[in-house]
Amino acid sequence: MTIQPENFRKLTEWTQFLSEVEIPVLRKTANDLAALREQEPNPSARNVARIIRHDPLMTVKLLRHLQQHKHKRQQQEIVQVEQALIMLGVENALDQVVAEPLVQHLLQQRPAALVNLLQRIHRAHIASNYALEWAIRLYDTHFEEIRIAALLHDITEMLLRCFVPDKMLEIDALQRQDSTLRSATVQKTILGFTVYDLQATLIEAWALPELLIMLMDKKHIAHPRVRNVVLAVNLARHSAHGWDDAALPDDYAAIGELLRITPNDARTLVHARD
Repeated sequence: MTIQPENFRKLTEWTQFLSEVEIPVLRKTANDLAALREQEPNPSARNVARIIRHDPLMTVKLLRHLQQHKHKRQQQEIVQVEQALIMLGVENALDQVVAEPLVQHLLQQRPAALVNLLQRIHRAHIASNYALEWAIRLYDTHFEEIRIAALLHDITEMLLRCFVPDKMLEIDALQRQDSTLRSATVQKTILGFTVYDLQATLIEAWALPELLIMLMDKKHIAHPRVRNVVLAVNLARHSAHGWDDAALPDDYAAIGELLRITPNDARTLVHARD
């Protein structure tokens, strides 16, 4: 019997489903990996990671696989893509963590949902770039961990947009109709739970590295590294509405505090990237 995730209303149902289902990836990721394997019979971890790290779906698919097949000798938590490939073995990783199904195939009958998902992925890239830049300015030598955390911060929402696109579009429509509606309230009405609650349950079930879990959790906002991730995600979300979004002045002030610069300098820094 075919599983119908659109009928799920419980966190346990979604957690089991997303722990077993093949996570879809972007067509570009699949094409680029296939092209690399044709060019290089034994591609390096660095070259493979360069492709995977641009796709949040493929990135979390790889990390989930690593945690599910964690070797007893693995003492250190692994967050970075290149490290995960080295631990698994590049060829084994490419054979076992297949770059399919494709997002574009999954949503081919729902073009609006596909565009919406691609916009969210693009926003995740923007957030990860901000987080990386700020981590470097703060002399964080493990800046790649910050970048990955920002890239994957909204991964559960992306997965829901893959598997229940109509419900996610309904949530979007309701919030456009009434901007005062809280996201959590609408999500509970349509999905039966909040995306935040599902992500908390899911990343625990996947046994993702504790460091990554902490960096993605706004409950730890007092920690500068977590604040970096959260502020980057917020800035990417607010600026997606236009540079006149009412939330941006507060973002600049918070970013300035993080980087120990004035809000105006923070604004200049942000706009210098455009």
